[in-house]
Parts: sequence; structure tokens; C-alpha cells
Amino acid sequence: MSVFDLYAACYDLLYRDKNYRAEADYVAALVRQSRPGATDVLELGCGTGGHAVELAGKSLRVHGVDLSPAMVERALARRSAAGSGLAAALRFEQGDVRCFRAGRTFDAVISLFHVMSYQATTPELLAAMATARAHLEPGGVFVFDSWYGPAVLSDRPRCVIKEVRDDRVSIVRRTTPTMQVNANLVDVHFDIEITAIESGEQRRVAEDHRMRYLFVPEVDHLLGASGFELVATRAWMSQAEPDDRSWYACFEARAL
Repeated sequence: MSVFDLYAACYDLLYRDKNYRAEADYVAALVRQSRPGATDVLELGCGTGGHAVELAGKSLRVHGVDLSPAMVERALARRSAAGSGLAAALRFEQGDVRCFRAGRTFDAVISLFHVMSYQATTPELLAAMATARAHLEPGGVFVFDSWYGPAVLSDRPRCVIKEVRDDRVSIVRRTTPTMQVNANLVDVHFDIEITAIESGEQRRVAEDHRMRYLFVPEVDHLLGASGFELVATRAWMSQAEPDDRSWYACFEARAL
């Protein structure tokens, strides 16, 4: 079982406070600003389908791809729970964003919740960007977010403890980051303790996630090498340019 399959077991509870609806509003507006008639979207790294379901509610058809079969399984369950009207606009499948090919093009490609930061090496980033370009006609839009280098260096990641619970389980996640400043990387170690409320049974999971923080000049260069033009860089959930307080940045590119 991969690290992402283990993570999927508690993913939705850990991120239940994430405002998928507001984020989907933001991304849909960016897509339609560039492609007013957009209807078909490919999502690279769809996770458990939180963004996709909200986008389907905005009359977009979303094809979601994720590396983790467990994440895809939960996305399919979310699709079923969404009702037939939305379910018809949603498709999920397992695939690697670095080499996935759907055999068709879309109006837009999106990649959210820092999926591009998981592409820790330059070849991986280029491969993921090539996947996006392969699914767009010239003029198609590619929207993605990432950890933003100036802010990560200004406000460095620190140890954090997060506790969440529902009527079935309680989860305690301890996060320990280690920076590799010469590689633009943060190695994030998670110690996760899951306790069943009724029985008291416990399970402990240790995970390591390697994250790359990005800078505008390198993104511009890599997009250019992948057949894109960088159109705009924004602080996440904002129309303003990012600065050294913007831990997350949103990049908008146009296929050439």
C-alpha cells in the first residue's frame, strides 16, 4: 500500500474544514475568464473528488485522475453520493499525472492542493506539465497551485499538531518538516495516531511527503519548455500578486 493509500483513510476528516466550494468558485472563474465557453476539465491529482464535485455543480464536466487507488475509490463514493445529476458530469480513474493520457483534449486542465509541489524534481515537473499540454488545444488553459518559494523561505514551515474527530474515530497528526534549501524542497514527516472511539483500538501510521516550493522565474521557464505561456501568477484565492506572505500561489498558463 502506498503512502497516499494510507493517507486516504483519514484524508477527508483531516481536511473537513477545507472550503472546496469557495476554491471551486475561484478556479471556475479563472477558467471561464480565459475560456468563456469551457465545459470539459481534466483534473490532475483529484484526491477524493472534493473540488471535482463542486465544479460539476457549476456545469463543468470533470475527469479526475489520481495516483492513489484508495483516493479514487473515495472519489467514486463521493460521486455516487452526489446524485445522478452531478454524477453524470464526473469521471474518476487511477493514473500518474506524469504520464497519464486520456486520448482526448479538454477546455482546461487543473491541478490543485499543491499536486505540482509533489513533483519534487525538474523532470517530474516537466512530465506533469507535458501531461497538461497533451490534453489541451492551443489556447487551452492550465491552472495549478503550489507552495510559493518566497513565502516558504520567509515564514519557514514548523512543527504542527492537528487533532480532529468524528463519531467514529479521533485522529492526531504530528507534522515535522525538514528543509533542503539548496534543492527547494521540504521533507514533511507525519506521525498519525488513529483511535476508534467505541473500542479504543489504535493505529499509528508514519508517512513522508516531499514537497517542492516554486518561484515565478522557474515556473515561467518550465512552462515555456512545455508549450505554455505563463499568463498570470496570483496569491491563492486572490487576484493579487503573491508576496513573501503568500504560502500558496496560483499559476495560470495558456497552451501555445
